[in-house]
Amino acid sequence: MSHDLVTIGAGAAGEYAAGLAAEMGGRVAVVERELVGGECAFWACMPSKTLLDAGSQRALGADYPWRRASDRRDWMISREEIDVQNDAAHARALEEKGAEVVRGEARVTGRGSVEVRTADGPRTLEGRNLLVAAGSVPVIPEIEGAEKAGYWTSRQATTARDLPSSLVILGSGVVGVEMAQVFARFGTKVTILELHDRILAKDHPRSSAALHERLQSEGVEIRTGVTAESVERGGAGRIVHLSDGSTVEGSELLIAIGRRPADLRALGLEEAGIELGDDGAPPAPDEQMRIGEGVLVAGDAAGGPQFTHVAVYQGRIAALAAMGGSPKADLSAVPKAVFTDPEIASVGLTVEEARERGIDAFEESTDFATTTRGYLTEGSTGHLTAVVDRERRQVVGAFAAAPGASELIHLPALAIKQGVPLDVLVDNITAFPTGARELTHVFDAALKKL
Repeated sequence: MSHDLVTIGAGAAGEYAAGLAAEMGGRVAVVERELVGGECAFWACMPSKTLLDAGSQRALGADYPWRRASDRRDWMISREEIDVQNDAAHARALEEKGAEVVRGEARVTGRGSVEVRTADGPRTLEGRNLLVAAGSVPVIPEIEGAEKAGYWTSRQATTARDLPSSLVILGSGVVGVEMAQVFARFGTKVTILELHDRILAKDHPRSSAALHERLQSEGVEIRTGVTAESVERGGAGRIVHLSDGSTVEGSELLIAIGRRPADLRALGLEEAGIELGDDGAPPAPDEQMRIGEGVLVAGDAAGGPQFTHVAVYQGRIAALAAMGGSPKADLSAVPKAVFTDPEIASVGLTVEEARERGIDAFEESTDFATTTRGYLTEGSTGHLTAVVDRERRQVVGAFAAAPGASELIHLPALAIKQGVPLDVLVDNITAFPTGARELTHVFDAALKKL
């Protein structure tokens, strides 16, 4: 029997798309070879944010041992048992919506046809639409001796049951800095190695500086402008030889330099008329997330921003398109958040990026510690920054390092998406004393310069 939608991958994008299409009355099958719920549920967002919360409580003086933190993390992952990665709740939710969960390895065998190698043997699924939501994999650089010495990826870092005495982290993106703060707050000696001249190199420099200062104050050693050349067993566990001739030791080594879309060549998409790149990447999707007749892509596999909220958004667009709708994906204002202390958030363009696009832009910024909310927050640090288009009198970018930054960033995100005039943002009433109100003061200061 033909399906309206067959989804390969049940991570954030595939799970959401399958559930929505089923709720809309579609006949849906979703194929998953690992765990329904995917990376975010079991190895990324949920475990990392649970551990960050536990670390925050320790920073405030709470008696919160690692065993308690890891037990709570495990429960948050599965909601069933400790020490067991159980996706039953995710699978049950999909089935209750009417979607069928098929466990196994999928391969496209023709237009609208997918063969799944299940534990009970091969099974063929037919569908009017096929959604590829195969996710991403960690980028592992070629470092002499790394494979032999052993290393962690984010999966091992976020699910560790035993607390390492020391940890070397290669990379200072979201995973690197979040895990650095988690382990440091539980007493692990942490060293961050970063190729660029600052941590969080893709974020605003003031955000990088605020977090750098906080991490150092918590005992994290940060070494920028260096790369790992080789790794060997020894010392505390691993000895990492660096490009500047020095070494650093850690009982564990976490490689966290980023992720890349999964190589789709093994899926057999050519059988459905889809031409992949030499790296196994699909063509860029259109506004409905289609990459060919009857074939859609969503989430990390689509090659865009690698965030759960983007994956869910794209899954929604794909499901609506598969069910006959005419949605249009708009990624013009994607918010980003790093859940460290202080939180780091951003949306839109930096002033340099705006000028490169020919926009007459300027930046307005304030030290968060000097704001009313900052005065009320002991030990506050960070900034609130807006990038403004002079000609259009609109915000085109916003950046924050402050308590609640992950929440307040949605105000400028909506303004950028909808093209809200700066005058309207300033006239908007925001509650006192919130970070959103302080950001509105930044907008007001920018407006006075127009």
